[in-house]
Amino acid sequence: MFISIKKIRKLMEDLVYELDVLKKIVAVNSDSLTKIGYPECAEILAGEADKIGLEVEIYDSKAKSSDNLSRPNVVATLDVGASKTLLAAVHYDIVPPGNGWMQDPFTLTVMGEKAYGRGAADDKGAIAALLGAAKRVGKGAKTNFKLLITPDEEVGGELGLGYLINEIGIKGDEALIADAGNEFLSIGASGIVTGTISVKGIQGHAGYPHKALNALQGIGHLIVDLDRFQAFREQKLSRFDAPPKSIKDKIWGRFSVTMLKSGIKSNIIPGLAELTFDMRLIPEEDATIAENELREFLSRVDLIDKGYKIDLSVTQSGGNYYTDPKLPFVQSFKRCVEKVTGKPMPLAAELGGNDGRYTSSKGIPTISYGPIAEDTNFHGVNEFIWLRDISTVRDTIVEYLKLG
Repeated sequence: MFISIKKIRKLMEDLVYELDVLKKIVAVNSDSLTKIGYPECAEILAGEADKIGLEVEIYDSKAKSSDNLSRPNVVATLDVGASKTLLAAVHYDIVPPGNGWMQDPFTLTVMGEKAYGRGAADDKGAIAALLGAAKRVGKGAKTNFKLLITPDEEVGGELGLGYLINEIGIKGDEALIADAGNEFLSIGASGIVTGTISVKGIQGHAGYPHKALNALQGIGHLIVDLDRFQAFREQKLSRFDAPPKSIKDKIWGRFSVTMLKSGIKSNIIPGLAELTFDMRLIPEEDATIAENELREFLSRVDLIDKGYKIDLSVTQSGGNYYTDPKLPFVQSFKRCVEKVTGKPMPLAAELGGNDGRYTSSKGIPTISYGPIAEDTNFHGVNEFIWLRDISTVRDTIVEYLKLG
């Protein structure tokens, strides 16, 4: 969509505060692997929140970590004495930038309608939008607003939002996950079951295959058979719509083999082969039932030779959730989006997961809406955010907070 220079200039004037905040936090390499930039980024954000009159608390989950590295969680509250509190979750950790950028990934670069930088879209742009909303609405809000600005989302969120909700006991009446896109208003997310399936045979010399039982060949038979389980999973359809442009109208079950490991040396027949899998759950599915269906399927698999042994180990399970689309919270927020954008806003659930699992697990109605458009190269080279999406998210939240 073409936009005139005059409109771009006007948009930038409208976003002076938000772009200033975004510039400061993009400059900090807060990648989730080294975590070196976490304290600096959290300190900047706490300072910015304090400047606009928010009550700031910092909760460091370092003591719960296995690496003893600092993980400051910033909680910034706009308390107007209302009976209702909206939690808004965002994260300041990023993925490493990689090579091949057209500019320094840690220098916010505005070009036309876009602002480039690592984390500009995922998820520092949302942080700027939420702080901008709090600054703009101020005491005119009729709902308390609590920003939960966390680390470690890119590695599961247990010591980020999970820590605030489960360990600190942060409470609210409604929750918005702003680490999200804006093509639809999300009212749920797919869960996940991941793990390893191993096939055990008998290791032996490659010159004497008749004395061995090749686990790699056994797992080859299994992978072919798993096509049937994949088809079974795809028959599971949610009652919730899939995102726009999906290949199916409703969220559907999925199963994928993602990694394969076997062998020690080229002249040794492997006695063990392992595959990892990723099974996606529909929002309303019971993870335990899904696990048991996989176990039952594996118990009936024929690997040709009865000497093979199959073992299943689950490493992660759950995380799916949904929010009743008829709730006043959902409908009111939807109307606010439509008022700001002037466009209909579809309701759908997500094909992936998000941190909403932490708030939803406590019975807090949870939705997701944010500035991460599909084309912003998040996690890729030359990541950017559309300027208009920062203002849209900011203005939508302002509208909602004014409703009460």
